[in-house]
Amino acid sequence: MHKILSILLIALIIITACSSNKTALTTEEKLALADQLYAKGKYSRAAELYAQVYLDRISTSSAYALLREADCYFKINRFADAYAAYLEYINNFPNYPDVSTALFRAAVCLYEQSLEPQYDQTETLEAIEAFEKFIAKYPNDPRCEEALQYIQKAKHKLTEKKFHIGYTYYKMRDYSAALMYFKEIIAEGNTNSLDRQSLYYATLILHKQKLDDQALIYYNTLKAKYPGSKESKKLAKYFK
Repeated sequence: MHKILSILLIALIIITACSSNKTALTTEEKLALADQLYAKGKYSRAAELYAQVYLDRISTSSAYALLREADCYFKINRFADAYAAYLEYINNFPNYPDVSTALFRAAVCLYEQSLEPQYDQTETLEAIEAFEKFIAKYPNDPRCEEALQYIQKAKHKLTEKKFHIGYTYYKMRDYSAALMYFKEIIAEGNTNSLDRQSLYYATLILHKQKLDDQALIYYNTLKAKYPGSKESKKLAKYFK
């Protein structure tokens, strides 16, 4: 038994000695290895190495490593980490050519972190602002079209938020508060299901409030914009 323990102890000493003598990777070697891992799609491990290279503060590779670290997080949907890295890149390397990419992807990260319409929409508002900033700074960038699409989706989410609040008030029979939100949605001038349903509920609320002259205006708008819709058919009995 003592002999076995002695052998294990000697083996442990040898392994420890070998580990202590192992040469640490240089910054260049870390960067090369990170690029290899990135190319193979091993983004988590690559991000760790890019972070180490960035912390080494070697001027020729710091900016590249930080942007690659952000890209790694972006590719594996770690949007909070990606956003933080892109923001650091923007602040530390504002004059580098790739800052446009960092700005665009930072805005995408904000949108991807935004919550469902029934919850707080702070990130949605910040995403709209970020995309608008990107478009203003790089109006000729081919990604502007995609940025506009993100803005449209984000604004639709805000409209969904309004509708959710309006409908909640409606179910609570607080018709005045509900009507305010439905009117705001109608005033946006969109042509979609949220607009159609808002016209329906605005008409119904005004009818319940015995304001049929006003209700008729919304009812006629509903029929004109969405002829044959189930909402207009439901309301027809009130306006024969």
